[in-house]
Amino acid sequence: MIFLEFEKELESLYEQLEKIKDVGEGGVIDVSDKIKELEKKIASSKKEIYSNLNGWQKVQLSRHPERPYTLYYIEQMCSHFTELHGDRYFGDDKAIIGGLGRINGQTMVIIGHQKGINTKLRQYRNFGMANPEGYRKALRLMKMAERFNLPVLSLIDTPGAFPGLEAEERGQAEAIARNLFEMAQLKVPILCYIIGEGASGGALGIGVGDKVFMLENTWYTVISPENCSAILWRTWDYKREAAESLKLTAEDMLSFGLIDDIVKEPLGGAHADPEKMAKMLKSHIKKEIGPLMEMDVEERILARIGKYENMGQFEIMPEVIEELEPVVDKKKKKKA
Repeated sequence: MIFLEFEKELESLYEQLEKIKDVGEGGVIDVSDKIKELEKKIASSKKEIYSNLNGWQKVQLSRHPERPYTLYYIEQMCSHFTELHGDRYFGDDKAIIGGLGRINGQTMVIIGHQKGINTKLRQYRNFGMANPEGYRKALRLMKMAERFNLPVLSLIDTPGAFPGLEAEERGQAEAIARNLFEMAQLKVPILCYIIGEGASGGALGIGVGDKVFMLENTWYTVISPENCSAILWRTWDYKREAAESLKLTAEDMLSFGLIDDIVKEPLGGAHADPEKMAKMLKSHIKKEIGPLMEMDVEERILARIGKYENMGQFEIMPEVIEELEPVVDKKKKKKA
């Protein structure tokens, strides 16, 4: 088990539990009562820690090295999956995977970021940072889904789109913008789930959907806390403060009306019980996809567009209204 900095108390309790179990294996001393006592302490400590997580701690959980990624969920949820490669323009991007999968008897196109589970695979997957060809591959698969009337499932987990020179030369911004435009009017249902990190345009490039959900210990915002801290304070030392100021947690996003719901995770995070998390996600997909499939195409597209049109909260200050009134009156007189 890998423990994060705010889990030190748990780490100590687990170490004690292991030592007592080792003593009990000898069979000389009965340690069953002590084991039960420690297990109760662990359960109590877990409940206390994970029910009071701040923004930065949720960011840490979303990046946990044992947290399940897109391929794991596909393996657990799909009775069959065929991966499809390439954007038909430049090449195949390993940071975004996609293909045809069957979940709960429904065939769908599945796309998602993939980070890699060890150093070698993380480099191979470019740490989940997609190039333009990744977003164009995703769009190609979504257009294929439209032709065959298949719903789209998008699993988002990225620290951001790849910012390298070669990515910009191949049109990174255009590729993401094109996806936003096309996903807004795609004729088939789109379900989006943020399963880890949801950073900036890299997440939004496959994140426009009829329904957008976040797993409990994930985040979604325009910039990572470290980069926000670097811009505002010229150092990463204030990343905790930046995480709180950004309001990036699932609870924050739901309160702002930017997502539709939060998918609960097992106590301790998705990595604590990946199989259970995959079952919970599969059940949630089954519940949400049915009503979307039954909707009229035009009605669904209008609802999707309307959802994004209504996002955002603002208030016009009284002093601004006072400044604008003479300008408005002047324009009215000219028209008259």
